[in-house]
Amino acid sequence: MRSPGFRHGVHPPEAKELTHQLPIRRMPYPDEIVLPLRQHAGKPAKLCVQVGDHVERGDPVGLADGWVSVPIHSSAAGRVTEIGMWPHPDGTMATAVRIAVDRYAAQVPRPRMVPHWEGLSTDDVVRAVQEAGVVGLGGAAFPTHVKLAPPPDFEVHTLIINGAECEPYLTSDHRTMAEYPTRVMFGIRVMMHTMKVSKCVVGVERNKPDAIEALRGALPADLDVTILPLTVKYPQGAEKMLIQAVTGVEVPSGKLPVSVGVVVQNVGSVAAIAEVFETGLPLIERIVTVSGHGLLRPANLIVPVGTKLRDLLDFCGGLAPDAAEVIIGGPMMGQAQANLDAPVLKGTTGVVVLQRHETRLEKVYPCIHCGRCLDACPVFLNPSLLGDLARVGRYDDMTDAHLSDCMLCGSCSYVCPSNIPLSQLFQASKVALRRAAAMAVAT
Repeated sequence: MRSPGFRHGVHPPEAKELTHQLPIRRMPYPDEIVLPLRQHAGKPAKLCVQVGDHVERGDPVGLADGWVSVPIHSSAAGRVTEIGMWPHPDGTMATAVRIAVDRYAAQVPRPRMVPHWEGLSTDDVVRAVQEAGVVGLGGAAFPTHVKLAPPPDFEVHTLIINGAECEPYLTSDHRTMAEYPTRVMFGIRVMMHTMKVSKCVVGVERNKPDAIEALRGALPADLDVTILPLTVKYPQGAEKMLIQAVTGVEVPSGKLPVSVGVVVQNVGSVAAIAEVFETGLPLIERIVTVSGHGLLRPANLIVPVGTKLRDLLDFCGGLAPDAAEVIIGGPMMGQAQANLDAPVLKGTTGVVVLQRHETRLEKVYPCIHCGRCLDACPVFLNPSLLGDLARVGRYDDMTDAHLSDCMLCGSCSYVCPSNIPLSQLFQASKVALRRAAAMAVAT
C-alpha cells in the first residue's frame, strides 16, 4: 500500500483529548423529541402522522419522497403533540413533528423481521437500507442506499471506509471503531456483498491507535479488507482527499468518486447498516460527541434523534460560565447555533461548546493577498479571488472560478490573517446560485 497523503491542508489543534478515551454511554430519553422532516440531502420526508397519534419507538413519522430521500422514524414512544415549523440546526425553520415522550413506556420497538442479508438481492438490500432511513453519519447525511446502487455505467472496484475523523474535538467515529469493530466489519461485509466489490480499505488517522488495533483484530479472514493508517492532517476525511490519500488517484473536477471506481462510506454509516441487519431497527439514534472547554462534562453519547440541544447539554452538566458558542459539528465545518431548541439530527456528529477566547474575532480586515489560503486549499482553488467575487455578488464569475469544487472545509478561513470568513462567504454564494438556478427553472 502506498504512503498515504495529499497536498495542502492545515493542522488545527486536535482537541480530542477531552473525549477520545471516554467510552460510549447512553443518554436517557428526554421529555420531548422534535423530528424535522428535512434531515438528509435530497427531498425531505413526507409527513405520515397527525396530531394526537401515538407512535412507538421506530415507527415512521415521515416516508421517503423519491429515490434520493429516506423516511424519518420516531426515536421514542409517545404522542404527537404538534406539527409545524421549528428551528433547524442550519439556521432556518423547518417542518417538524413534536412528540411528547411517554415516560412510563418501556421504549421497546414493535417486533420486526430482521432481514437475512445473504439471501437478499442487491435491490432488496438497497430497499432495506432506504426503509431504515440510513444516511451518511459523517455530517453530509447523504442517503446511504444511493451509494449502494451506483450507476450501471460505472464499475466500482474499491470500497473505502472513512475513519479519518479529522475534525477537531470529534471522537464519535473513533469510539465506534474502538468499541464496535465487529459491527463495522459486518457492515463492510454487507456493503461488499451488495455492491459486488472485492476490495475494501479502511482509512484511519494515526492518532487513533486503539481503533486501528481493534479493527485489525476483527478483520475477517475471507475478505480483502485493509486497515490503512493515515497521516494526521485536515481535511483528511473529505471524500476526494481520502481517495487521493488511499489510492493516489485524483477525482476530476466536477466528478463523483464512482468516476474513478471508488465508493466512500463513513464508518458510522457502515455500523448503522450492520445494525439494520442485526436488529431490524431503523436509524433512530446515533453516537454524538459532546465536547469543548465550555462544557462541564464532555461525553460520547448514544442520543435519540430529535433530542433538543438544551436537553443534551443539560445532561452533560450544562455550560461553563465562560461558554460563548455552541456548534453543531466541529469548529472547522460546523455551524454555530442561535437556538438551543434545535434538535440533534441523523447527521449530527457532535456538539462543541467553545469559550470566548476560542471563538473568532468579529473584526474583519481587508485581504492583504498573502497567499496563505492558496497554500491551504486542498482542491487548489483561489480563495482570495473567490472571496473578492463573493463580496460584490459576482456569482457567475465564481462559478467560472470553480466554486463548485469547494467543499467548505474552512481551511482558507483558518489560515486567513485578516480574519475573513471565506468559507461562510462561499456557502452563502452557493445558496445564492442554487436559488438563481431554481428561479430560472421556474420561469
